[in-house]
Parts: sequence; structure tokens; C-alpha cells
Amino acid sequence: MTLSVGRVDHGDCGKRQSETPDGRPGCMQPTVDGARFRERFEAFNEIGATERGGVDRPSLSPANRETRDCLVEWFRTAGLDVTVDEMGNLFGRRAGADDSLPPVLVGSHVDSQYNGGRYDGVVGVLGALEVVEALDDAGVETERPIEVVAWSNEEGVRFQPDMLGSGVFAGVFDLDYAYAREDRDGNRFGDELERIGYRGDAPCEPRDLHCYLELHVEQGPSLDESDRSIGVVEGVYGFSWVDAAFEGSADHAGPTPMHLRHDALVAASDVVGAVRRIAGTGGDDLVGTVGSIDAHPNSINVIPERVEFTLDFRSYDDDVVDRAVERARREVEWAAEREGVDWEFEEIMRIGANPFADECIEAVERAARSVLGEDDHARLVSGAGHDASYLREICPTGMIFVPSVGGVSHVEEEYTEWADVVRGAAVLLEATLDMANG
Repeated sequence: MTLSVGRVDHGDCGKRQSETPDGRPGCMQPTVDGARFRERFEAFNEIGATERGGVDRPSLSPANRETRDCLVEWFRTAGLDVTVDEMGNLFGRRAGADDSLPPVLVGSHVDSQYNGGRYDGVVGVLGALEVVEALDDAGVETERPIEVVAWSNEEGVRFQPDMLGSGVFAGVFDLDYAYAREDRDGNRFGDELERIGYRGDAPCEPRDLHCYLELHVEQGPSLDESDRSIGVVEGVYGFSWVDAAFEGSADHAGPTPMHLRHDALVAASDVVGAVRRIAGTGGDDLVGTVGSIDAHPNSINVIPERVEFTLDFRSYDDDVVDRAVERARREVEWAAEREGVDWEFEEIMRIGANPFADECIEAVERAARSVLGEDDHARLVSGAGHDASYLREICPTGMIFVPSVGGVSHVEEEYTEWADVVRGAAVLLEATLDMANG
């Protein structure tokens, strides 16, 4: 995919002029080119575009492959040294004055939900690319190298668990485990990565990084409701995922008396209501969700024999999450006893609350003040998981949020005002420059 972007005239930028390494006039102070960024964003989101204004680019799909091809082309055009690792994580490296120093890593992801939004992940990757191009425009050489990254399988909608690429990179998951993940059609992650041509040779393993910074849409209502442009993210909620099931008896919906039924769906319905009560009473920031239910045999005139469902509890307090999971386990047991069915309850993922590094939080806050002044940013905690959740295991990490209008995300109606996207990229630029020279 080719994108032609005309260079925006920065005028004198109110700064002293310098020359770029190739002799072009530049500005001592790098500046985000909002027009270039917007044109690239719109072109990128033509890939996998849906009729309702979203995108459909699940991990390792044909559309996801096309986005990778596009990024490789743009990275190379920007003069970045491109590397693809064993998980298909895509890196573009800009050299530093001392290229032996650990790099500042900046980026996010470009895979999407099924029929998802155009901003989730994408503004972080394209914003990071805009950062290095702004530095090039101004002829700025940083002390440390900077690497732009697009992580594989952040969403986890086709291959579970989510954040798989960054998880292997951070040493949370084993490579063989990741390769063996299957989608609903039985396709293995490793095989699909090979099929689309992005099973790279570089090792996917922890390495020395100075820090990681990620720009992302908030995916919640806090910034939009408070009319703030930037969120300085202090950390990410911990969460627990549970697979649960009830096994009863299938029978005819007509002749079977109510007192002789062992209805798995009735038991599951009791737990759905209990999850809402637990979330409402378990802690100030606790949220709980039953996000997936499969009933069998799923026929209008047959009593459900088996129901499989999921639980998701999140809080910034790990003890609150643990208590919620235990309360839910008891609710499952009691519902099974009431309905006379068997039950299953397995915690399939547990991630503790993830506070970010003070030096990254402070760098982001300094950048927000520099770009916006004192009153247009707020500190907050993310209720959604991000690749940054795993990167913090191996290096200092920070995040920048921009508002999600109405708090809506993971759907085609997801929207962020473009002015806020540009402000977020400008804050990312300032924070990256801060950390790359620190």
C-alpha cells in the first residue's frame, strides 16, 4: 500500500532554525504534523473497513496481514530498520547517538476486534511512527535509539489469551504455548503466522529496554466526562478470567414437570445475577461481567443440558478481585445445589494490578503540561488490559490516554476527536524525547 503525503510547512515554528542531516531546513523543536498523521490514519483504516465505519482485522487474518505489509513499507520509507520476531511482533528502529544504549520502545497494536473500532491500538502505532518522523523533520538526534512496535494478537478475539505477542516477549508465555493456541476452526497460531508470512527469525524474548511508552484511547468515560484531553495512566486493573459450566439433564420442554427439571441454564442465570450483585458490593472500583454463554443443545423445545459461560472480574485492588472470584465460586456451587446439576469452575487467567513506573508517569505528566498547560490532563487507572501490562514486567512503562467519546470502544461506533489524537501524539513525542535523552 502506498501513501503519498505532502510535507506541511511548519513556518518558523517560533523556534531557531537548524538543518536536518540531509541538509533540509528544520526546526529545533520537533512538531507533530497533524495533517500527515490524519492522512496516514485514514489510509490505514481503509484496510478491513466495515460498512458501519469500523474495521475488521482480527489477528493473522488477511486484513491483518495487509496492515503489517503497510507498516513495513511505511517503516522503511521513514528510514527505520525493520525486524520481525518469532511472534510476528513488528519493530522499526531509529538509531540513537549512542546506539549501544537500551532503546525507548513506543507503540501498541493493529489487530482489531471483530467489527471493531478504528482507533483502538492504531493511534498508538501510527502515533509512534509520527513521533520518529517529527524528530527527523526537525533534525533531532536522540541519545538513545527509539523503536516503534506493533504487537501481535493484543485483542485475543481469535486466539486466546489476549496480549499474546507482548506476553511472550516479556516472558509471561512460552513460545510453544503461543504457537499452539487455536481459533474456533482449529487453526493454530503458529501455522497461521507462517501462512501470512510474518513468523520472523528474531527471538521473541525479554531484552534490555530503557522504557516502554504506549498511546491509546481510554476505552472508558472518565476523560470525556471530565472534558480533559489527556490521561496520565498510573496503572492497569488486575483481573481474573474464569471458565464455568453447569451440567444438567436435557428433556422435552412440554411434558417435563417443573419439579423434575435439572436445567443448566436456570443455574447459570442465577450466577449472572449474582455477578452483578458481587460487583455492586465488592469494592468501589470492582467490575464483573458474564461475557460469553453457550447453551446446549440450544433448541427452543429442549431443556438446556449444559451451559458454559465466562466470568471477568477487575479492580485495582488484587484482594478485591480474589474475594470476588471466591464469592462467585460459592454462588456457582449454591446454584448447582438448588437446581440439582453438576458444576465446573476454573480460573484460566489471573493478572495482578499493574502500577506503572514513577519515572514514566512523571515524564508523561511533564509532557502533558508542556503541550496543554496545567489543567487539561488527569491521572487515572486503566480498566482495560494493554500490552503495557506485560511490558512493565521487564522495563519501566507508562501510558497516555486520549478520550473515547461516550466511553465507547471495541465496537464500530468507537470515536475520538482528531484534535485529541494529535494532542496525544504531541504528548507522546515530548515524553519519548524526554526518556530518549535521559
